[in-house]
Amino acid sequence: MSIWLLAAAVAALIMLSAFFSGSETALTAISRARVHRLAQNGDVRALILQALLAAPERLIGAILLGNNLVNILASALATTLFIQIFGPAGVIWATLVMTALVLVFGEVMPKTYALLNPDRFALAVAPPVRLMVRLFAPVVMVVEALVRATLRLLGADASKAGSVLSFREELRGAIDLHHSKGEVVKKDRDMLDGVLDLHDLDLADVMVHRTAMKSIDLGRPAAEILQYVLDNGFTRYPAWRNNPDNIIGILHTRDLLAAMATAKGDIAAIDIEKLLLPPWFVPDTTPLSDQLAAFLRRKMHFAIIVDEYGELEGLVTLEDIMEEIVGDIADEHDRTAPGVRREKSGSYLVEGAMPVRDLNRLHDWDLPEDEATTIAGLVIHEAQMIPDEGQAFTFHGFRFEITGKERNRITEIRMTPLKKTPRETDG
Repeated sequence: MSIWLLAAAVAALIMLSAFFSGSETALTAISRARVHRLAQNGDVRALILQALLAAPERLIGAILLGNNLVNILASALATTLFIQIFGPAGVIWATLVMTALVLVFGEVMPKTYALLNPDRFALAVAPPVRLMVRLFAPVVMVVEALVRATLRLLGADASKAGSVLSFREELRGAIDLHHSKGEVVKKDRDMLDGVLDLHDLDLADVMVHRTAMKSIDLGRPAAEILQYVLDNGFTRYPAWRNNPDNIIGILHTRDLLAAMATAKGDIAAIDIEKLLLPPWFVPDTTPLSDQLAAFLRRKMHFAIIVDEYGELEGLVTLEDIMEEIVGDIADEHDRTAPGVRREKSGSYLVEGAMPVRDLNRLHDWDLPEDEATTIAGLVIHEAQMIPDEGQAFTFHGFRFEITGKERNRITEIRMTPLKKTPRETDG
């Protein structure tokens, strides 16, 4: 074979090597979500690519087989070429030259381009790669069988291999990554995290505890009940008789006002108990995602939460769940009660009932959320005691000083960061 023909063959094989290397990088770097979206829009190449990615072992096996074939053949032909030119020393020249050519033009350059343009590259090579996968399928199947058999001998079962992270954790990681790059603002990150957290949180994590519930004693006169409703400004109220834990119905403010209109303002003529809606009891272990779906399905916005023994735990509304996604929802009638305020010294005065999760979202902190729901609960958990007013503790990068207490309930805590906390980002 002539020198020029050998040189042309080597050049063609290096180009094929570049094709295989770039294809491997692009096909592994491309977003499956992006491919799925394009396939839904009818992109033929995306449909081909989706089918290829459905069998990743066969795809990568075919690409690696093709890449190794062309690289080995290119090296053999280059050795023949350089031996014809330099004699026995041609082996050394062939090794040096082919290493440089394959590294630069067959590996680094195509892979770099593929990383910079994964979508364009992958879609472009999808049709020829599909042909190659079909061509090499018998050989790849034999290779796969050998690999699996070898792994079994080594004590590894390839059939049980899978992603360590769930798809929700992968999404959460992608969101945090883009947030760290400045591509997703904090507000949007918190909303997306909130949607993912609905599957991990129970009603006990977001409910209004029974000690903070505003409920109506049906034993009181109707005029007092009306004044109580006006003073607190809520739309719905649990109603009880004889015992606050004995919830027998839900009073809707709209129904009360309609009854007043019918009675021409004579509140004493209204039988409050006849206005009650039947209460909806749900267990405190219900995931937020399930309760949200139940609210929408039943067209109800209010539920009473009970524990495993049927005892009253608290209440939850549709707004409580939505606030886990979008943050605090306030209207013109809501009273301002942020639960935390910053002091000039850099410390924070926090209400004991402030949820740890809300603090983390508000200030971009990383306090543990699994140990307790509220910041007071976290202090009690870490201190392993109910602290007295004035006591202070240090953990999780903060100094916690008890500044308010009512009986056994911690009402206020001063939190002082011991190190610089992450800078809050405007959403």
